[in-house]
Amino acid sequence: MTYPRFTLTDKGFRRFLSGHPWIYRGEIASADAAASGDVVSIHDRRGRPAAFGWCSERSLIAVRVLSRDGEPDEAFLRSRIESAVEMRRRIQPGRSMERLVHGESDGIPSFIVDRYGDVVVIQTLSAGSERHKGELVKILRELLAPRAIIERNDPGVRRLEGLETVSRLIEGEETTQVWCEEGQRKVKVLPLTGQKTGLFLDQYENHTSAAAYARGRVLDCFAYQGGFTLQVAPLADSVTAIDSSGEALEVLRENCAANGISNVNAVETNVFDRLTELSRAHATFDMVILDPPAFAKNRSALPGAIRGYKEINLRALSLLGRGGILVSSSCSYHLNEDAFLNILTDAAHDRGRSCQVIEKRMQARDHPVLLAMPESYYLKCMIVRVM
Repeated sequence: MTYPRFTLTDKGFRRFLSGHPWIYRGEIASADAAASGDVVSIHDRRGRPAAFGWCSERSLIAVRVLSRDGEPDEAFLRSRIESAVEMRRRIQPGRSMERLVHGESDGIPSFIVDRYGDVVVIQTLSAGSERHKGELVKILRELLAPRAIIERNDPGVRRLEGLETVSRLIEGEETTQVWCEEGQRKVKVLPLTGQKTGLFLDQYENHTSAAAYARGRVLDCFAYQGGFTLQVAPLADSVTAIDSSGEALEVLRENCAANGISNVNAVETNVFDRLTELSRAHATFDMVILDPPAFAKNRSALPGAIRGYKEINLRALSLLGRGGILVSSSCSYHLNEDAFLNILTDAAHDRGRSCQVIEKRMQARDHPVLLAMPESYYLKCMIVRVM
């Protein structure tokens, strides 16, 4: 089959050879006419074929590389999905909820698949994956036989591709909620209305790790529906879970009730304001958990994000005494691990605390990092002890 030809500049081809799956518009020397979502062939300046990818007319990412060694037909897509699913079954057997396909990291750019029990939720975040959504859904139906397939295509990034935002049932039974298990805890998932595809699956392993250090009084900030709270509460005397979303906290209360947890006080509040109030009141906790939303969604927002991360970590450290544990996360890709550690170091210095990092953690294993793509390493989670 003949595909539209995209020829890369020398500089663009060198970056392509590094393995990164994105080709930017400025890295293209010439291109045949192609519509958004088309499969195109990628060539060097001498005309030698190098790869195939999905193109976009609107995005700064002109091509998302799919295959460097064969045409990306339906059989190719099926093999990529089968490989991704098999890896999850091998590393985390028995999970009732998980990320099955993690976009570029699993070789299918911009395509996300999360499973909650027998319900599958997908995201097609570029023109390419959107154009081939029918094929992808067919493969998932045949491979997983889910009760329902839902699309959560409401992220704003779709607008950069000229795509509408939508959340809806694609096929199967109408499903507004699913009860799953995270470790030994029951968790309510809202696949059509919850954050991301219904839940923050990338923190799953960090929830469990935090529980190993839980004791006494715990403050869980940006608690959402209680991912950390549900794991630490059975090991703590009390947990104060704070978040600005009353709806999320109502689900947190339902989760606590379903698990027989009665030592949690869920408080709807502005987290920055409450941390300041607690600090001024000289309140003390044995563990403080910080799991904020991404403060830096683009590079221009980074200076403000650094100030925000330092502020909440400074306040959190003021609430911890000797032996206290800080669990601090950042899901901002633009704030790399070294910069995040520098923020924690500066906050500890300014607060007069001597601290040690006990664990350096990241997103769960079902959200793998592609070595050639730094953007795929976005979640940093540090477990820090006050000495």
